[in-house]
Amino acid sequence: MSTDRSTRTRARRPAFSSVVREARTLVRRHRLTLAVGFGLMLLNRAAGFVLPASSKFLIDDVLGGGNAGLLYPLAGAVAAAAVVQAATSFGLSQVVGVAGQRAIADMRRRVQAHVLRMPTSYFDRTKSGILLTRVMEDANGIRNLVGTGVVQLIGGVLTAAVALVVLFWLNWQMTTAALVLLVAFGAVMFLGFRKLRPIFRERYEITSQVSGRLSEALAGVRTLKVYTAEKREERIFTGGVFRLLRNIASTITGTSLVTATSTLIVGAISVVIMVMGGRAILEGSMTLGDLVMYIFVVGIMVAPLVQIAGIGTQITDAFAGLDRIRELLELDTELDGERVRTPVAELRGAVSFDGVVFEYEEDTPVLKGISFDAPAGTTTALVGPSGSGKTTIASLVLGFAAPQKGRVLVDGRDLAGLQLSSYRGQLGVVLQDNFLFDGTIRENIAFSRPSATDAQVQEAARIANAAEFIEAFDRGYETVVGERGVKLSGGQRQRIAIARAVLADPRILVLDEATSSLDSESEALIRDGLQALRHGRTTFVIAHRLSTIVAADQILVLEEGRLVERGTHEKLRWAGGLYQRLYEMQYRAEMDAFVNPGEELEGPDEVSTPAPDSPAGAGTRSPRP
Repeated sequence: MSTDRSTRTRARRPAFSSVVREARTLVRRHRLTLAVGFGLMLLNRAAGFVLPASSKFLIDDVLGGGNAGLLYPLAGAVAAAAVVQAATSFGLSQVVGVAGQRAIADMRRRVQAHVLRMPTSYFDRTKSGILLTRVMEDANGIRNLVGTGVVQLIGGVLTAAVALVVLFWLNWQMTTAALVLLVAFGAVMFLGFRKLRPIFRERYEITSQVSGRLSEALAGVRTLKVYTAEKREERIFTGGVFRLLRNIASTITGTSLVTATSTLIVGAISVVIMVMGGRAILEGSMTLGDLVMYIFVVGIMVAPLVQIAGIGTQITDAFAGLDRIRELLELDTELDGERVRTPVAELRGAVSFDGVVFEYEEDTPVLKGISFDAPAGTTTALVGPSGSGKTTIASLVLGFAAPQKGRVLVDGRDLAGLQLSSYRGQLGVVLQDNFLFDGTIRENIAFSRPSATDAQVQEAARIANAAEFIEAFDRGYETVVGERGVKLSGGQRQRIAIARAVLADPRILVLDEATSSLDSESEALIRDGLQALRHGRTTFVIAHRLSTIVAADQILVLEEGRLVERGTHEKLRWAGGLYQRLYEMQYRAEMDAFVNPGEELEGPDEVSTPAPDSPAGAGTRSPRP
């Protein structure tokens, strides 16, 4: 089974039990910090009971009993309790708040590392904006699991439990009546949060989709402007924003209902206290001090319970984000099982395909039993119409995918059994549209070998014919290239990409349409760099122009996923097959452009022509590639 297929198979929503296990793991990882937080919380809540207790003695003993000597000790106790509450509140926010942010940072790092190890097929079908939201936003809510949220939740429950014991001691009949109302409140909260969890999860998904579309629009802003699609994109974004608005409105409605219910419960408890407490005082079973203390303690019990409504919403939000994070983390990466694979020492670079069958979609093969040998140090060119499987072969060589049937062998060993990390450390690639990071030219060249010296970077640039234009810049190798290298021309970006591959000193090199988008002058500058880069390496070339193919040790001609021809240029040129037809089509295109020099040179697909060597071209000079 391919990496792509296994990833699709496991891309399902995780069971709630696995999300709970993930939350438990988070809490366990930060247990020491949380223990300190709980200690501070207990001190804070214990200090909160000083005022209610003091009020009873103030009313019954000082005011009612005339014990003036007790007034200042009571006032001192209340003042000391206030200082303890202030200090513990500050310490709690500092200790537990930082722990929550550290947990977010750890989770983001973990998710980012996992995402980068996903197979390339996953990135082909997932928008970058969605992944950005997964990494940065989904982790935000977990601060409520390892931060103040969970501490306040448990602290509130403990405080309510202690308060409940005190209330039963003061008046068990009144407390029983209040407890019935509190149980009803708890049931409402449970049902409310159960309904809210999928809504919070949906909010994350909508946010990911909207962010993904926005990221896509910003990346393709030039195309968007060319086709005056601003209004169309605005409508799409507006639709997503209003979907998000409706979702948020639903959560606001749900949390408001929970809060309104809590207000009703508090009101009902106040009515119970007023009626039953008043009667108890009239009957002499409670003193006025007892009732005042009871009211204070009820406040201590109800306040955290009301706060739990808000905290519960935050924790529900945290579980929704954790749910999506867990869904991502349960996907297979291409490095699963890496430890049991064989490390790769220095490669010779011999590559063989043995009956390889590959499909992106089930029962739709892209490669159909491909077999060939590419000896170490040789150049193999891949030619064929679009969709014939050339880039797929390159992806298999690079380890970006695995065949459903057959084997890809490197130095006689099955690539499926080799450690990809050590294998890819000996690969190099130059693509048609190479990605440059928003950094300096030096940083982009040294990306393949961060430890390279300035001299090594400059030598790689010289081999790639890039040194001349780099040194012409005011800041030379410290010139910032802009996002995706936007400040450089296409030819300059390609030469930097070639320099990057030269610096990597790969044993196996893939050149995928490395010059097809360039003009003839840029291609001529780059051709020498590519020739130097290919020397002594096993090279696979997918090229639009024959200038990079004619000298290949072997040419593989593909059609509809099958290998239909193989041989050198001289052999295939007169074989009467697909290669000859493509060659002659390209030759005619170049001849037309030669006769009408104002027209753009455009070939049918991968092939171009050197000077004519067929009878049809006899007596006519053609521009050399």
